[in-house]
Amino acid sequence: MEIIATVIFLSAGLFMGWSLGANDAANIFGTAVGTRMITFRTAAIICSIFVIIGAVAGGSGTSHTLGELGSIDMIAGAFAVSASAAFTVMMMSKRGLPVSTSQAIVGAIIGWNIFAGLNTDASVAADIVQTWVFTPILGAIFAIIIYWIVKYIIEHTKIHVVKMDKYTRYGLVIAGAFGAYSLGANNIANVMGVFINVSPFDDIEIAGMFTFTGVQQLFLLGGIAIAVGVFTYSKRVMTTVGSSVFKLSPITAFVVVLASAFVLFVFSSEGLYNFLTSRNLPAFPLVPVSQSQAVVGAIMGIGLAKGGRNIDATKIGTIGIGWVLTPLLSMMISILALNVLQNVFLQQVVG
Repeated sequence: MEIIATVIFLSAGLFMGWSLGANDAANIFGTAVGTRMITFRTAAIICSIFVIIGAVAGGSGTSHTLGELGSIDMIAGAFAVSASAAFTVMMMSKRGLPVSTSQAIVGAIIGWNIFAGLNTDASVAADIVQTWVFTPILGAIFAIIIYWIVKYIIEHTKIHVVKMDKYTRYGLVIAGAFGAYSLGANNIANVMGVFINVSPFDDIEIAGMFTFTGVQQLFLLGGIAIAVGVFTYSKRVMTTVGSSVFKLSPITAFVVVLASAFVLFVFSSEGLYNFLTSRNLPAFPLVPVSQSQAVVGAIMGIGLAKGGRNIDATKIGTIGIGWVLTPLLSMMISILALNVLQNVFLQQVVG
C-alpha cells in the first residue's frame, strides 16, 4: 500500500512535467515548426532527448532556490502543491496562453506556506519575482544582439540561398537542442523540486564508478514526463507563440530560439554562477524562469529590432494578463487542495 500511495503522490509531479512539456518546452521549437523549417516530430524527438539530459545533469541549482522558498516536508503536501500548479498551467494552456510553470509552482508553494502558517522568505521571493520581470527583457536584449550579428553576417557574406536554408535548419536544430538542455536544467525544479525533501528513492551505485542519486531519479522521471507533454499536447501553444505575436522568418526563428536558450542557461548554470561569484562579480540567481516569457521577450526583441511593425499588442496584453493571474490562481488552488487532502482525505500535509 505504501508503494501505491507513493506512486499516486508522485503522479502530481509527472502531471506537472506533462504540463510543462505541453506549454514551456513547446516554445523551444515553436518558432522553427511554425516556419516549417523543422517538422513537429523531429522537433519533439530532439527536445525530449536534451530536456532529459539537462534535467538529470544540471537541475540541482534551481531546485535549491525553490527549497529556500518553501521546504515541503510531507509527500502529501508536495502532491497538493505540484498538482495545483499543474492544474493551473493546464487551464491556461487550454486557452492557448503560454503561461509560466515557474510562476505556477511558486504560487502553489506560497499557498503551502500560508496553509502551514509559515513565513515566506521575502528575499528569496523577491529574487524570484524580479526574474519574472527581467526574463522577457533579457530575452529581448539577447534577441536584438543576436539579430544584429546575424544580419551583419548575412549582409557581408555571399551565401547562396540554398546553403543559407541548410545552415538555418542546422542552426535551428543546434539552438533547439541547447534550449531543451537549458530548459531541463532550469525548469525541472518546477516539476520535481517540491519532492526532493520527501524523495522515496535511494541512491544507486552503478558499477562502483558513479552514483545515480535519488534526486537524479526524480529528475529523470520528470524529464520523461516533459517529453510526453511535448509529444501529446504542444501544438496549440506553438501556434500562439510562433505565429500570433509576430510573424517570424526561419532566420528570426533561429534568433528567438537561441536568445531564449541563453536566458534559461544563465539562470541555471552553476558553473557560470560560481565563476562570477568567485571573482566578486554580479551573477544571475539560480532560479527557475519561464521559457514562455523568454520566448515572448525574444520575439518582442525581434519586432523592436525591425522597427516595431506587425507586433500584435492585443495578444501581448492577453499573455501578460495570464502571467499576472497564474501565481495568484495557483496559490488559491493550492490552499484549497491542502485543505481537502487534510480534512476530507485525512492526509498529513504538513510535518
